[in-house]
Amino acid sequence: MKQPGTKDSHQDKVARNPIKIFPSQPIKKPSWLKIELPTSKKFNEVKNIIKTNRLHTVCEEASCPNIGECFSNGTATFMIMGDICTRRCPFCDVSHGRPLPLDKNEPKNLAKSINKLSLKYVVVTSVDRDDLIDGGAGHFVECINEIRKLNPETKIEVLVPDFRGRENKALKIFDQALPNVLNHNLETVPRLYKEVRPGSDYNKSLELLKQFSISYPTIPTKSGIMIGLGENFDEIKSTLIDLKNNNVSMVTIGQYLQPSKFHLPVHTYHQPEYFEEIKKFALNLKFSSVACAPFVRSSYHADLQAKNTL
Repeated sequence: MKQPGTKDSHQDKVARNPIKIFPSQPIKKPSWLKIELPTSKKFNEVKNIIKTNRLHTVCEEASCPNIGECFSNGTATFMIMGDICTRRCPFCDVSHGRPLPLDKNEPKNLAKSINKLSLKYVVVTSVDRDDLIDGGAGHFVECINEIRKLNPETKIEVLVPDFRGRENKALKIFDQALPNVLNHNLETVPRLYKEVRPGSDYNKSLELLKQFSISYPTIPTKSGIMIGLGENFDEIKSTLIDLKNNNVSMVTIGQYLQPSKFHLPVHTYHQPEYFEEIKKFALNLKFSSVACAPFVRSSYHADLQAKNTL
């Protein structure tokens, strides 16, 4: 069994859950997508705190390109409910399979880690837990409550799954402890959903965002997409319009990067100017915050993204 706090290699993941190999010759990565390797003392300090408290971060589990910058700045996006997802999305580097039971100590350990890091803004996300009767909504609420007990001034953003088939139950559970921001990613345009997000439904994800906004109108909602998977500009614009029409306040758009040959290949590396065109269109739709650049991820600089909204 993998020890808590350690990261699976691609080989470990494939050995446990073999998936399709994409043999096509990868597109050469452009010069603006260079990442500096993390070397700072703060980077190692954050890693040690996370490991000591047996926590997981999406930064590590999903091989985020911004891990060096974020850890070095003393920030992290915490991933709760384990590191094994019940879905098998071919873009994602998180392990998939049969997850372990929930760790009852995780909410308190999470709160302690946030306190030790002196974080004023945190993002809490999770794997998909289709095995749980509430999709994990209750565990999110426990984490929010424990964080607030120990860190009353800390703002909390939750990046939630779609709670497939349990959306109404999940929304009612959040009434027990509301986050400061509710984030749920569409990930891609509707035409590519079967390929990119099998097991998920574009319209149901939109409905989750809309219904949360209707139920809790004072809490801003947020969503994000990746580009470079084969979508076109009109499809991106249409998706942004859908988000706006479903009461989403903040959006993030970033370049998809293939974690390994076992994941969906990159169709296109877009020029920075292309991201500027998308950002201009999104700003014209009057979102309160638009983060749009190659390395943008849904939780990257989340505190700055929320600054104009909270």
